[in-house]
Amino acid sequence: MGIWVFVLSVLTLTTLLITTSLALTSDGEALLEIKNTLNDSRSSLRNWQALDSSPCSWTGITCHPQDNRVTSINLPYMQLGGIISPSIGKLSRLQRLALHQNSLHGFIPIEITNCKELRALYLRGNYLQGSIPPQLGNLSFLTILDLSSNSLNGAIPPSIGNLKRLRILNLSTNFFAGEIPTTGVLGSFGNKSFVGNLDLCGLQIHRPCLGSLGFPAVLPHSNNDEPAVPTKRSSSHYFNGVVIGAMSTMGVALVALLGFLWICLLSKKERAAKKYREVKKQVDQDAGTKLLTFHGDLPYSSWEIIEKLEALNEEDVVGSGGFGTVYRMVMNDCSTFAVKRIDKSREGSDQIFERELEILGSIKHINLVNLRGYCRLPSAKLLIYDYVAMGSLDDILHENKQEKPLNWNDRLKIALGSARGVAYLHHDCCPRVVHRDIKSSNILLDENLEPRVSDFGLAKLLVDEDAHVTTVVAGTFGYLAPEYLQSGQASEKTDVYSFGVLLLELVTGKRPTDPIFVKRGLNVVGWINTLEGENLLEDIVDRRCTDATIETVEAVIDIAERCTDANPDERPLMSWVLQMLEEVMSPCPSEFYESHSDHC
Repeated sequence: MGIWVFVLSVLTLTTLLITTSLALTSDGEALLEIKNTLNDSRSSLRNWQALDSSPCSWTGITCHPQDNRVTSINLPYMQLGGIISPSIGKLSRLQRLALHQNSLHGFIPIEITNCKELRALYLRGNYLQGSIPPQLGNLSFLTILDLSSNSLNGAIPPSIGNLKRLRILNLSTNFFAGEIPTTGVLGSFGNKSFVGNLDLCGLQIHRPCLGSLGFPAVLPHSNNDEPAVPTKRSSSHYFNGVVIGAMSTMGVALVALLGFLWICLLSKKERAAKKYREVKKQVDQDAGTKLLTFHGDLPYSSWEIIEKLEALNEEDVVGSGGFGTVYRMVMNDCSTFAVKRIDKSREGSDQIFERELEILGSIKHINLVNLRGYCRLPSAKLLIYDYVAMGSLDDILHENKQEKPLNWNDRLKIALGSARGVAYLHHDCCPRVVHRDIKSSNILLDENLEPRVSDFGLAKLLVDEDAHVTTVVAGTFGYLAPEYLQSGQASEKTDVYSFGVLLLELVTGKRPTDPIFVKRGLNVVGWINTLEGENLLEDIVDRRCTDATIETVEAVIDIAERCTDANPDERPLMSWVLQMLEEVMSPCPSEFYESHSDHC
């Protein structure tokens, strides 16, 4: 009996020791806590199991070979939802966190700053909100910080300048506001790091900050709340000194009086500008005039804008848009805007017109043309846009208005930016937006060849899954999907088809209905299919693209062919198209992502 008790005790102790040795590590427990706050719709993390002794073989996880501590979490493009758990701070040896191009929301957890060895932080392409935790400035090893394409707001913390090893910074396409600090390394990053934040100003983006007296002034940050420009009190001291000195001669007194009147007029003008920077303005409504501005970023009085609008004539015409004539309007400070005058034949369609306002007035994205305002005059309806200097892709690609033709890298850049704009309409707007007229003349280019998708006059809001089609055929022949021509039903997949045609237009340098296609396929889609079947790839690529590589050309054509599939159900979503174009443009091949390189 005593022997059996002894054996049982030994077995129990052995079981305890085995169980203890197989217990999940603390890093593994932290990862499971992180998993619990994620919405893993594709079950990508199904092998993250509590019964494992180590997380080092889990999807997206890399560990240090000696102590099995987690050093990398690499989960991009996994369609993960939910929030980033504060438990991320328990991974004290973490060096790389890559959660880009998912659907994460919520805030950047402050606890992430407990990961003192963090070197690369990729959170771009999510729906993160709130501000940047200033404590990120304590991550002294951080070399890459990519928070682009989120909904982050507030000021950029000066503490980011403390990151002496930071070599890649991307805060673009968010809602940051105020002056960009110039402290430390922040002063070394240029426009690309901050583009797409309309309310930012500063030396790095060559946009002066507006001082309290209305003068452009980029001012250094200070640690106290003392204003860095003269206040009313300091101005009055100055004025009093001038008045006292002016007692000596009438001439000096006159100068002082004129100076005083000038300051008063300037202050009055500034107060008026602030008043009219409200979201909605209405002037002289009884006379049929109405002015609305969006985003509060038109620093002009209503009468200044209306005066300029009423003075537009045929000499200011720069083209025609979806609804009518487009003018260039230059303000007194040389700021330039594009004004679309609605055709008389369209003015009766108030529902369509107001829908365009509703869409554009609420959308802000670097790759979409920004609507600044709307003016209803007794004689016309006018939309005010940002002026995009280089004109349309159609002009540059086909009309030879640019001395230097677009090279292949330029075309890839245009394709990628345009895809970002359309994907934003399809996936990030609520309600979602179908453009319905994607074409090269609706892709505008700035001085840096950054594309901006324009003309949402024909767009349709998608309220829910059961009401996702429209019944009025609109758009341009050659870009329209077959089912759209037959039924008049537009959806995201008809936009995807049009975008596929746009890609082929960039590859071939030919319009979709070029006469060369008549004998072989009727349009660019059929022509491509014919030549590909005959292995005539060299005849497809625009001969002006001397820098094109066969790998990237084949990749883009493959994406375009998927987009232009005759069956709309077989076409990809724009999010997939965007992901594939990003991979084509990536300076690092996909295997670098798999190996968790900090260079990608």
